[in-house]
Amino acid sequence: MTRKKKRKSKNKGISNLTNTILSILKKDRNQSFNYKQIAAKLGVNDASSRNQIIKKLRDLQGKKEIEEVERGKYKAIVNTEYHIGKLDLAIKGNGYIISEDFDDDVFIASNNINKALNGDEVEFYVYKRRKRGRLEGEITNIIKREKSEYVGVIQIQEKKNFAFVVTDSNKMYKDIFVPIDKINKAENGDKVLVKLEDWPEKADSPYGKVIQVLGKPGEHNTEIHAILAEYGLPYDFPQEVEDFANKLDTSITKEEIAKRRDMRQDLTFTIDPKDAKDFDDALSFKVLENGFYEIGIHIADVSHYVQEGTILDDEAYERATSVYLVDRVVPMLPEVLSNNACSLRPHEEKYTFSAVFQMNDACKIKHQWFGRTVTYSDARFAYEEAQAIIESKTNHIPADVSLSGKAYKTDQNIANAILKMDELAKKMRSKRMSSGAISFDKVEVKFDLDEEANPTGVFFKTSKEANKMIEEFMLLANKKVAEFIGKQSPKKTFVYRVHDKPDDSKLFNLQSIVSKFGYKLNFKDRKTTSASLNNLLKEVNGKKEQNLVDTLAIRSMSKAEYTTNNIGHYGLAFDYYSHFTSPIRRYPDVMSHRLLQHYLDGGKSANEAIYEEKCNHSSNMENLATKAERDSIKYMQIKFMEDHKDEAFVGVISGVTDWGIYVEIISNKCEGMVSVRDMKDDHYAFDQDQYAMVGRNTKTMYQLGDEVVVKVKNTDLVKKHLDFYLIGKHEN
Repeated sequence: MTRKKKRKSKNKGISNLTNTILSILKKDRNQSFNYKQIAAKLGVNDASSRNQIIKKLRDLQGKKEIEEVERGKYKAIVNTEYHIGKLDLAIKGNGYIISEDFDDDVFIASNNINKALNGDEVEFYVYKRRKRGRLEGEITNIIKREKSEYVGVIQIQEKKNFAFVVTDSNKMYKDIFVPIDKINKAENGDKVLVKLEDWPEKADSPYGKVIQVLGKPGEHNTEIHAILAEYGLPYDFPQEVEDFANKLDTSITKEEIAKRRDMRQDLTFTIDPKDAKDFDDALSFKVLENGFYEIGIHIADVSHYVQEGTILDDEAYERATSVYLVDRVVPMLPEVLSNNACSLRPHEEKYTFSAVFQMNDACKIKHQWFGRTVTYSDARFAYEEAQAIIESKTNHIPADVSLSGKAYKTDQNIANAILKMDELAKKMRSKRMSSGAISFDKVEVKFDLDEEANPTGVFFKTSKEANKMIEEFMLLANKKVAEFIGKQSPKKTFVYRVHDKPDDSKLFNLQSIVSKFGYKLNFKDRKTTSASLNNLLKEVNGKKEQNLVDTLAIRSMSKAEYTTNNIGHYGLAFDYYSHFTSPIRRYPDVMSHRLLQHYLDGGKSANEAIYEEKCNHSSNMENLATKAERDSIKYMQIKFMEDHKDEAFVGVISGVTDWGIYVEIISNKCEGMVSVRDMKDDHYAFDQDQYAMVGRNTKTMYQLGDEVVVKVKNTDLVKKHLDFYLIGKHEN
């Protein structure tokens, strides 16, 4: 039997060669490439492949898609218009680019992401065609990485001499490759912070190194530190910064008092949360002989201690804000300042920066003064204690409030001051609301914690008259300081807190959702928009859908931010607004103090570009701190639900997607997901028009806002994810 000769297999053509060559040339369109360089990028070196590349290059040159710029070297002929934008990745790997060049976001399929990561600033082009009525494009270059550090769990491949870090972020679509000599003594399964170092062209995963071992996943401190590390936020101070702060002279001297307005004899007190440790602000009250009221808003003079050009100022600027997690505060300033020298503690003299107003009973400002002061706090009230005085309308001071003991500062004087200031604050608030301000009094979720920081209970913090009284006087100071600088001519650089008008499409989306609950909004003009939003927030108060509607209403608003370009504050209905009243915890307030004093001293306008950069940094850090705070609440909610797995809870459907429904438990605001796969009594499909899951056979509908009964299926502290089983609809 003769053997059949084996046919020599033909070399296969390189797949998708045209697009691959064009992609290489377009990516580095300012460089030229020969066939050898392109072959190297493709990882081929056989004669057949090189011939295919040479032939394809000539073909593309003939079609005038590329040009030969010198013998054997080619560049792409670029007819495409390129744009700059920011990538927002979806969980499934696709993404959208937000760009000022387009009204709509540009869809980027996962195969066109080209190694960009969530939040990166990228260059891209848009296809001429529109797929499914939407803009679609491809990323061609990464201009700036949003971040280079990620939190995840390390998986060490001992025999293979390398490891991978599986990141916590559901928007990071690749594990991070770590050589064994860069694992920094991490053990398999540790939660670590890894820094990206490179992403080689032919590598499937980015390369990185472990820069910090955070601990074992699921442990409380590990997860809290992981939240901070995920957003690049510190949890302690460098030793040299602590040492610098501890050596500051924090005494109150005669020499410094002589440079300030002495207001130590004025009746002064603080009102703060009962668990507060730093007191940024105090109020003073005095009835003048002409019948006007002199009210001082006194703010800790942080800029006296935190001088420009010092390592203390550099650290405060980098942090830009304190971070308020569920079980701790990560302060902007070391404790010697935040809880001591700059904290307006009772029965202590302090250096302050003050806004002092004389006003009549109609809250008309008759005189205003801004400058550095020295003050003495006669009493410290918790909000609950001040609230008790307001509600009782008596001059009784709670027994546990320690007064200064000075004869002319009696219980009755302080109580009367609180009652009168509450009366004035209500008038100011009413005027603000009639001007178009929007009242967002969103319920805050708080936890009772044991000594190990385990949640033993959930409660809700609401804003009452005492809170609103303090808020109105802080708003007054912020507004008037901004007005004082903003109205000067010639124009002077200042740090404003601005809030743009809401996007129409977001408002109409809000309308379509709240209409499911029977509410209507009127967007005819600014006044009707504000009035109907306030009415909506008032109507939902105390109802099952309150938290959902409050959240959606806030999301329909533009984000407030810091800038030197004043456009006013839409939500407060102020033409001028700044942040002046919390310099212990916000760096923009420190900048406002410095600039105000500079202009009071007759100084020229500060460099706008420098301050705009500082404003951008402060806005970015505020955004990161807010995300960390939300993550810590979510973490603690899941930790709380771990001990309630056998209980049935009534919740409200807070979101509906094609993969399931989200349910927020009414009693504790914990939100989890019911997967459509676990809704086994029927085959459910997402109805986008009705914001509902609808059963194919029974036509049973689970709609946004419906009350349902759920049980815990799974709690994942590491991923901060909570899964529910759906028991059924709640019968009222």
